[in-house]
Amino acid sequence: MVAAANIWLFFYSPNLGLLNRFLAVFGVEGTNWLGNPDMALGAMMALTIWKESGFFMIFYLAALQAIPSELEDAAKVEAPGYFYRLRRVILPLLGPTTLFVFVNALINAFKLVDHLFILTKGGPNNSSTLLLYYIYETAFSFLDYEYASLLTMVLLVILAACSGLQFYLSRNKVHYR
Repeated sequence: MVAAANIWLFFYSPNLGLLNRFLAVFGVEGTNWLGNPDMALGAMMALTIWKESGFFMIFYLAALQAIPSELEDAAKVEAPGYFYRLRRVILPLLGPTTLFVFVNALINAFKLVDHLFILTKGGPNNSSTLLLYYIYETAFSFLDYEYASLLTMVLLVILAACSGLQFYLSRNKVHYR
């Protein structure tokens, strides 16, 4: 996690960063990606998507390989169009994997602390402070363990509610064999 944050720190560097150098090729003036309150959280999101996408693609690859070839052959006979087969056969069979990925992506989004600690420390103007980082600061910087424990319980309730909502909303779309 720290290595990935350091790599992206090099990308986001205001003067020498790769993103600003790339923009300079096209004549666009670079920006301070992590120093601008309007862009800091978006920069953190880009880092997280980059870091997590490969992990989740492995699950999709395994789910695609688990689709029986008989189903694919039957779908080709019934519906010759690829996009129709994708919408009516392949995507419904990927429903459990998609639910798993959505729940894990939500949980991983809330536990983003190490990147914040390395890149912005919650700044500028607390624009990239997330709940778990705030809990970390409350517990270890301000030594208010009771309040940090309460916030941790609130975080767990929020995650349980969001995960339960995802399961509830997908109850008619996700079918297990």
